[in-house]
Amino acid sequence: MDSCLMVWNMKPQSRAYRYTGHKDAVTCVHFSPSGHLLASGSRDKTVRIWIPNVKGESTVFRAHTATVRSVHFCSDGQSLVTASDDKTVKVWSTHRQKFLFSLSQHINWVRCAKFSPDGRLIVSASDDKTVKLWDKTSRECVYSYCEHGGFVTHVDFHPSGTCIAAAGTDNTVKVWDVRTHRLLQHYQLHTAAVNALSFHPSGQYLVTASSDSTLKILDLMEGRLLYTLHGHQGAATTVAFSRTGEYFASGGSDEQVMVWKSNFDVAECGEGKVRRPPATVASSTGNLPEVDFPIPPVRGRSQESLQSQPPEPVSVPQTLTSTLEHIVGQLDVLTQTVSILEQRLTLTEDKLKQCLENQQLIMQKKTL
Repeated sequence: MDSCLMVWNMKPQSRAYRYTGHKDAVTCVHFSPSGHLLASGSRDKTVRIWIPNVKGESTVFRAHTATVRSVHFCSDGQSLVTASDDKTVKVWSTHRQKFLFSLSQHINWVRCAKFSPDGRLIVSASDDKTVKLWDKTSRECVYSYCEHGGFVTHVDFHPSGTCIAAAGTDNTVKVWDVRTHRLLQHYQLHTAAVNALSFHPSGQYLVTASSDSTLKILDLMEGRLLYTLHGHQGAATTVAFSRTGEYFASGGSDEQVMVWKSNFDVAECGEGKVRRPPATVASSTGNLPEVDFPIPPVRGRSQESLQSQPPEPVSVPQTLTSTLEHIVGQLDVLTQTVSILEQRLTLTEDKLKQCLENQQLIMQKKTL
């Protein structure tokens, strides 16, 4: 642990920046939404806010009384939430560089804390085996999820803000609905502790990192394992998708940082969307659109039914592609026709109802 931060430019032949300031190991980093600020937490009990440029200037927060495990900016960049081994979660004003308040109901180390996409909620994960949901305005604990059999190492909000995913040392990943607090999905696919996870910006996929040296990509819509990725020679300790979802990066105890190119693609077919077969993990042909996908209540399968490397893409002949596109076009026309007929049927029903009502009024008048 060299106590430094490295900021890498992904363009070829571009220089990297090395920032010094922390007095002990750096445990966590997070860019602000605008990318103009970078927060870091450390074993030296401090949080630093950096301006990621050549100078690498930083402001230090004497944040906690123990190791800082997690830093996370709110979506508007105005607030920062931190989590620590001192058993607390703290919220700070970013621009005023001022401490705002603490959340203090955990009874063991707090490994992770995140803002919801709208900034109204905070979720935290702890070695007390709980995940806690907090209301930022009232500063009250809204709910405690207590279903993990071990320490909860990481937690994050779905991009829609409607659910959370948590990872634990019991080798599991659990997904809960934050509105009903119902367990939606449960995955036990790793053979060792799950250390980190990250949602794809589309909300349809989840990537996990484990002490079993693997990364796994889960399809949340179908509730199943897509890929198991091997690369790290030790525990995979962290993983995160880029903001667009085109890449994800992983780090491990082997002192390696790996950048992977996502391979999620969507083909437009009329008004619908069909996912193409994925290409190899090392390549990508596009990104999923940002759509609020509801996550179905499906329990994840425990067996690994897919190989560690994804299959090669299937080549589709041009004639077959054209035929399929024609069929889809005809289906689209048929769908529109049915919609028009339904509208006309609705109008006809309304007219019949009106005629019946008029007839009833005439009969009533005659009776009178």
